[in-house]
Parts: sequence; C-alpha cells; structure tokens
Amino acid sequence: MTIYKSTRPDPVVPALSITEYVLARAAELGDRPALIEGGSGRIVTHTELDRQIRSLAGGLAQRGVGPGTTWALLAPNLPEYVVALHGLVFAGATVTTLNPTYGPEEIAFQLKDSQATCIITVGVFLDTAKSAAALAGIDEIVVIGPGDATPFASLFGAPLASQVPIDLKEHVAVLPYSSGTTGFPKGVMLTHHNLVANLEQFAGHTSYGDDEVCYAVLPFFHIYGMQILMHAMVSRGVVVVTVPRFDMVQMLELIQTHRITRLFLVPPIVLALAKHPIVDAYDLSSVRQIFSGAAPLGGDVAQAAASRLGCAMAQGYGMTELSPVTHAIADGEYRAGSVGTLVAGTEARLIDPETGTDAPVGERGEIWVRGPQVMKGYLANPEATAQTIDADGWLHTGDVGVIEPDGHTFIVDRLKELIKYKGFQVPPAELEALLLTSPQIADAAVIGIADEEAGEVPKAFVVRAAGPAIDADAVMAFVAGHVAHYKQIRQVEFVPAIPKSASGKILRRELRDR
Repeated sequence: MTIYKSTRPDPVVPALSITEYVLARAAELGDRPALIEGGSGRIVTHTELDRQIRSLAGGLAQRGVGPGTTWALLAPNLPEYVVALHGLVFAGATVTTLNPTYGPEEIAFQLKDSQATCIITVGVFLDTAKSAAALAGIDEIVVIGPGDATPFASLFGAPLASQVPIDLKEHVAVLPYSSGTTGFPKGVMLTHHNLVANLEQFAGHTSYGDDEVCYAVLPFFHIYGMQILMHAMVSRGVVVVTVPRFDMVQMLELIQTHRITRLFLVPPIVLALAKHPIVDAYDLSSVRQIFSGAAPLGGDVAQAAASRLGCAMAQGYGMTELSPVTHAIADGEYRAGSVGTLVAGTEARLIDPETGTDAPVGERGEIWVRGPQVMKGYLANPEATAQTIDADGWLHTGDVGVIEPDGHTFIVDRLKELIKYKGFQVPPAELEALLLTSPQIADAAVIGIADEEAGEVPKAFVVRAAGPAIDADAVMAFVAGHVAHYKQIRQVEFVPAIPKSASGKILRRELRDR
C-alpha cells in the first residue's frame, strides 16, 4: 500500500464551533471592515458582524430554534447571508444552503430531504421560495429586506453570549447538497470539526497581509465560497467584497476601487481575465493572486491570466464531501496544471480502477483521501455513504490523478458521472430521470462534453418513443422548464438505443467515444 502524506505539520484543530472560529478575532479587528457589499459599498465591521450574529442567535433560541432544527438559506452573496448562517449555527441549528438559481421543484426536493422547517430568503426569490415551500409543506418563510413574509429583522433578540452546546465532531453545522460520484443530490453532513479542521489545514498553504481584500463572487451556498470566502477570509481579517452574481465590468471596477488583492475564481472567469479586451481598461495592479478551483483549469489559460495581471496563480482541489480542500498550491510553489500538494493532516492513495491495487508512483489512479475534513456521511443515506467512504476511512473521490515525486498532483480524468458546468455540479442521473418523464422519450442518457467557456456542457442522447417525433429544441425546452439554467441540456443527439452493460448501467464512455 502506497500512502502519500502531507509534508506539513498536522494542524492543531481548536475545539471551537465554526462560528466561534470565524469570530475569534472580532474583538481584535474591531472597526475594520469584515464585509463590503459590492453594489452599494455598505460596510459591516467585525464588531458589527459579531453583534448581529449573537443577536440573531439569541432571538432564534428564544423561538426554540436549536439542535435538531434545520433551516434553509436561499439568498445571493450579501452580508446578511453570513449573519443568517452563523446566527443559526451559533444557536445550535443546522443550515442547508440552497442554490438561488434552482426552480421550485429542485428547492422542494432539498427542503423535504433535509427536513428543513423554515426558509430564509430575499425579495427577488420570495415567489420561488413560496412555491417551493408549498410543495414541501413548509409554513414559514423569512425575508431579508422588503417582502410579504416574516421580516428577518424580527428574528433578532438579546445577544447569545456563547455557542449553544453541541458535540463538535458529531453535530452537523451545514448541509450542502452534492451528487457525489453518482446519482441524485445528497445532503453532505459537515460537522463543526470538519469545517474548522479544513480551515486550519488550508491555512498552512497560504499567508495573508493586513491589507488584504478579496472578491467574493463564488456563491456562499457552495462549499468553496462558504469555506474559503465566508469563513477563511473573514476569520483571517481579509476584507470580503460581496456580489450577488458575476458581472465582468463590475468585477473590474471593484478591483480598481477597493484595491482587491485576492481573486478566488472558477475557470470560466479566469478565461475571461485572460482574453477579454476590456481588462486592459482597468488598473488591476493590486491583485496579488488568482486562486482557481471547483473545476480543472488549463495551464495555458492560467499562465495567460497571471501574466496579464502580473500576479501569482494558484489552484486547488477538493469536494463538498471533503469540506472541501485536500490539495492546494502553496505560496511560491505554482506548477502549471497542478492542483498543488496535500494540505496538512491529509493522506491520499492512488488506486488503479481496473485492478483495485495501488498505482505505481507517476501512474494514474483514482484519488482516495483520508483526513479530518472527510464528511460525517450523506444524510439518511448509509448505502451511498458506504459506497463513498470505505471501512478504513478512505473517501473515494471518483477523480483520476497522477502524483509526481515532489507531491504535486494533476487531475487527468474522471470516473464519476458528474458534469461540471462553470464549476457547478450537474448530475446526469437527475436529467435522465427527468427526460424519461416525457411520453415522447423512450430512453435517454446524459454526458458532459468539453466546452472552452463552461468547462463542460450537458449533452443528451435520446431514443424517441413511438408516435409524434420530438425534436432537439423540444427536448431542451422540456428540460429547461424544470431545472436551473446550468443544468439545462445544450446539445441533443437522437440514437436508436442507449448502450448499457448487462446490469443495465449506461455505458457513458461508449457515448463519449462516438
């Protein structure tokens, strides 16, 4: 057995809840900005953030919200998102984070699966939240700002002095959803210990100055945005400039205005920085580093963006199930195409998927990971948990990599069925199940195909049912009526049959090789 280990000292994980960790320096940082709302320039200081979180937690506790309670959060990146999530967590509740681009059916699935009892949202998503709540049987919706629902401001009460007691290694703090390596989205149970440990692990790879400012477009509902932008940056005193959605001009203006030093991005935005002519019209000299994650980034694109801005480039790797970081480029160790080296306290193996044995050094294999960041499991799904985490604690990622002698890891392929569209997960099984509800479709399979801008886009192979023939536009329109924009089918090919194994599993590789 070949086990690769991080060369960095194991992290000392403090016995703190994730909220206590984020607020640990609040008194020291005081009136320094913690969050700036990019559109308005509104500032929330560390002192104000601490006070608001404690007051919300106190009010929630008075309402009986605490351990055993799950609330859902459906909102874009804004300062109140941080307050809402941590107010709930400080009160001992669990937060399931919802994708704001989801439609009512997708939201209702997560609400029911997570057993959420209330939704916190904003006015622009209120109608969608109400439709989803009706489908899920939820009676109360809380709205941040104006809207016909329980006002967010009414939840606040006397400040809670300390974290409601919970078991840090067992209590689920956040419940994001992921498709894992196959199948439908599943609730990923991340404990306080998982989250805090991973922040300490990531801290060993990077350092930040006292004048640092970061751009926060990566959505807080996604584990990358949640852990790195909301948690790591705030806890380390980096000013976080929030925006609800990506806009190229706004990003460039914010970098110039706020002298942003760190850009945490996904590959399509890095590509835009490398190629878009408007970039030259702005002063981006403050940027010290671009960090890309959530999907593979080509070395040529990375180098082009870094050279254009005159900054360092870094990548990382991880999964929602891993809290999320397992690999990252450490300061001064950039290698084109590499996702970096193992973060502190993490072990890895490379397993030949054909033989099930450890792959030789320098050869490709499925990446298995073990460490304190490995999730507790999938909510109410022991079978899927056992398929992902083995008896020895190794999480099987479904990604194929090569580890070089110096520890740098390169992701070269994927065993899992997941499609990555601009860093977002698109589960083929979900789209296939939806397609089969159409009476005009007898069978279907979905794969991801390469796309320069998006990374991958979903393509459907469709077997028409007897009767009036459905065309490609109708297939795409049917799917678009039920799912978020990033899950939508972009290409359709009609075939006489879907290739399957003797067990009935779709042979996606045969479809890719067509």
